[in-house]
Amino acid sequence: MMPVNYAELYLQALQQRFAEGLLFNDLYNTPNNQNIKWTNAKTIQIPRITTGGYIDVDRDVVGGFTRRAENDFEPKTLEHDREFSTLVDPVDVDESNMALTIANITRVFNDEQKIPEMDKYMASKLYTEFIKYGGSALTDNITEAIVLQVYDELMMQMDEAEVPQTGRILYVTPAVNKVLKNADSVQRSILVTQNSGSINRNVRSLDEVTIKVVPSNRMKTIYDFTDGAVADASAAQINMILVHPLSLIAPMKYEFVSLDEPSAKTGGKYLYYERAYWDVFAIEKKAPGIKFAITPAAPASDGGGSTGA
Repeated sequence: MMPVNYAELYLQALQQRFAEGLLFNDLYNTPNNQNIKWTNAKTIQIPRITTGGYIDVDRDVVGGFTRRAENDFEPKTLEHDREFSTLVDPVDVDESNMALTIANITRVFNDEQKIPEMDKYMASKLYTEFIKYGGSALTDNITEAIVLQVYDELMMQMDEAEVPQTGRILYVTPAVNKVLKNADSVQRSILVTQNSGSINRNVRSLDEVTIKVVPSNRMKTIYDFTDGAVADASAAQINMILVHPLSLIAPMKYEFVSLDEPSAKTGGKYLYYERAYWDVFAIEKKAPGIKFAITPAAPASDGGGSTGA
């Protein structure tokens, strides 16, 4: 028999705060995920090929051919293994007027914990990989006068690294998006909707690069993942991420969700369990396709005392 607290049967929805969806969806769905080769329980191998270049022709010699193409694999080991579980007493479901149902609990968990954590992990892990492969983030104070200069610098760095122009995405915080709308020298077309008089001032792209706005709390360089994802005190604020999805890989190794009905083993309660095992990696040879502009964290003040972690 179907439990009374399945999604289609619950009687009223919780009035929760507005929650954003998965904002780094394009990166989690990078085409590179199709090329994953698993070598053991938690390691993937990314194939790499190197070749020599042209050499001058010797018209007086035939033969002497050698192999000038090599292949190897770039190993990546997954580390982000996460789980969530909760017991729900049927009596609590009844006494909360059907508010504390599994359907509501899981919806709130997805909106306020799981999806934000996935975004936070993507931003912070990309930054870790960016630094690992020698990247240096821009730290300019982004104002209306220089925001386009900062953007142009990131674009130039990618152009020099021969990163494809088509497909690049610029992730920005709401504050930076506001600055972009009022940037000096920016050229924009203002659309007036017919018959309504509404004006659309949004800057949707720059140089054909798609702009996506991400809340600043999902754009930090370091998070504490002890319980959920909480920005670390030493975290810098990420202002811009300019990235090409082909520069990274985001393997999802294992995903499991289960709901057990009340039984003697669960003390007469519903048991909900969810596990997700995934990670994010830059591809070493394509790491130049990831660029950052940040505001460094303020140095900790020495007040003469100590604070515990």
